[in-house]
Amino acid sequence: MNKEIRSIVRFPLYILAFVMLGLIFGYLTFKVLSFSRTVEVPDLYGKSLLEGNKLLGNKSLYLKIEGEDYDAVIPSGNIIRQDVPAGNKVKERRGIKVVISKGQRIKSVPLLVDETLINAESLLLQKGLKIAKVVPVHSDVVEKDRILAQKPGPEDQVSDMITVLVSLGPYEKRYHCPDFTGMSFEQATALVKQLNLKVTAEGSGETVEAQKPEPGKQIKTGDTIYLKLF
Repeated sequence: MNKEIRSIVRFPLYILAFVMLGLIFGYLTFKVLSFSRTVEVPDLYGKSLLEGNKLLGNKSLYLKIEGEDYDAVIPSGNIIRQDVPAGNKVKERRGIKVVISKGQRIKSVPLLVDETLINAESLLLQKGLKIAKVVPVHSDVVEKDRILAQKPGPEDQVSDMITVLVSLGPYEKRYHCPDFTGMSFEQATALVKQLNLKVTAEGSGETVEAQKPEPGKQIKTGDTIYLKLF
C-alpha cells in the first residue's frame, strides 16, 4: 500500500522535473541565440559577385541573388541593390539579398534580315539579347537558313522577346528532268534557274553536249544539274 502511495506521489514530481528541465534548456538556447554577434552590413553597390561575397564573408554573412535589372552605370554582373542598406546592423549568419546589373538597356535591335541564324544570334549576344522564337517558313526568294523577317525591327521599341522568320527555301517540287542537250549554256542556265535547280558545268564550249541526270529522270527543287559543254 505504501509503495503505491509513493509511486503516486513520485509521478507528479517526475513530470514537474521534466517540465523544469525543458524550461531550463529552452532558456539556455534562447540565451545562446540572443548572444549572437551583430555585425555592420558592408556597402555592396557596384561590387562584383566575388567582391561582394568576400565582403559579406568577412562579416559572417552570405550573399543571396534576388534578381537582375538594367542599369546605365553599373557594368553587367555587378551589384546594383541590396535589401539591407550599408551601415545597418544585423545578426551574423544572415543572407543579404542583392540585385545584379544587366548593363545598359539596348536602345535598338540590330537588323537581322538576310543574316543566317547563327550570325543573328552572335549579333544579338553582343547586345545582351537573344532570339526567343524561330518560325520556319518556305520562300522562293530568300535562301534557305537565312532570316526573312524579325520582330521587333531596328525601328521598333526594344524587347527581350525577339522573333525571327527563317527561310526553309522554296517548297519542294518534283519534275521530269528537261533535255538540255543542244541548248546554249545561257538557255540551259535560264531554265535551271526557273525550275529552282542548281547547275555545274564543265568544258570550254557554249553548247550542252551531255547532262546528268538524264532527260526524263525525276528531280526536285534544289537538285544540281551537271552539264558538259562543247
